[in-house]
Order: sequence, then C-alpha cells, then structure tokens
Amino acid sequence: MEERDFFNEQNEQRSHMLTCPHCGKADEYQLAWLVRRKRNGLPRHADERDRARFAKAQSYMVRKDDMVACKNIRCRKRFEVAGVQSVAFLQSA
Repeated sequence: MEERDFFNEQNEQRSHMLTCPHCGKADEYQLAWLVRRKRNGLPRHADERDRARFAKAQSYMVRKDDMVACKNIRCRKRFEVAGVQSVAFLQSA
C-alpha cells in the first residue's frame, strides 16, 4: 500500500502575514496548502505491516506556494515565502 491510501487529500487556502523584503510592506497573503487528513479506517486489503504504518500516521499539510508577488503596487516583485513552515502536522480532533 502507498501512503496516499491512508489519507484524504484536499486543497485549501490559508492566509498568512508576510513582509516583502524589497519594499518592507507587510500584508496578508493567501497560500495554497495540500491537506492530508488521516482516514477513519484502514482499507480492506491491508496486511500487518500496513496496519503498523497506519497506526503511526497522523494528519498533516504541505505548503504548495513557494513564491508570492508583493501586493504593493509600486513594488510587485516576487519573493520567497519565509517564516512559514513547509510541512505542518494537524491536531487530531
């Protein structure tokens, strides 16, 4: 089994405060995330090794955007997203 079989994938937009390194203006930017939430149950064709991997698996999200364009009309330069983790684990509910 592959890791994707343990999760439900969904694309989400989340807002983050970022500061442009060129002009210094701080603003709120929408970043795209791939959210993988752990499924409630294991698929039927799983063996013992898959059950052990499923027990250790936990929900997480991966940032898809690495670059954003500055919202300042005079600047508009693209800059790398810094200060926001690229992978974040989600709390289980």
